[in-house]
Amino acid sequence: MKINFRVSNADIPNLLRRYVDRRLRFALSRFGPSVGDISVTVHGIAGRAGESKCHITTKVLPFGEITIQESGPDLFAAIDRATGRLGRRFGDELERIQQMRRGRESIRIAA
Repeated sequence: MKINFRVSNADIPNLLRRYVDRRLRFALSRFGPSVGDISVTVHGIAGRAGESKCHITTKVLPFGEITIQESGPDLFAAIDRATGRLGRRFGDELERIQQMRRGRESIRIAA
């Protein structure tokens, strides 16, 4: 899992990088080789009031892409929500891909 990490307007980039990395590994590790490159952009100041944002885009291998964005006053909560949603959406997308494959295989068998 390759993670491209960008921090904008945050005062603790190393802590954020480790935190996001840990949350992404927790959310996506069960999908193994289906996880492609991940791009994470975090905007906001941890521990200070204001609008913080977490934007995550990842590739679903062999094809597909998922983009999640969360925002709120707490940067770490926005990261938690974004990574949680990403894990659920990734599972849904893989299920959809598997159903499409099953549908194609049944068409070939019937023909």
